Amino acid sequence: MSTYRLVCPHCQSKMRIRTSDGKHIFLRVAYLQCTNEACGWSVRAQFEMTHEMSPSGMPNPTVQLPVAPAALRRESMRNPHENQLDLLEASA
Repeated sequence: MSTYRLVCPHCQSKMRIRTSDGKHIFLRVAYLQCTNEACGWSVRAQFEMTHEMSPSGMPNPTVQLPVAPAALRRESMRNPHENQLDLLEASA
């Protein structure tokens, strides 16, 4: 599994999270800064949990998210860097 890497849209350098604040059980606000000192771009971002892709093995009854539609779950399993056809799509 790979780690999500935040990239500055201006200079393509790595971004770092300077600070973040939990606003809700499913929402976190973060303040990001480009690591390229010559660029120095900073931004506010929101990270939101929107759909359940698979159920928890240790469910918390207070956690209530809609189950993701099948198409969204399939898309989450796809590697964006892979050019291989999906077996189910190829046979259709």
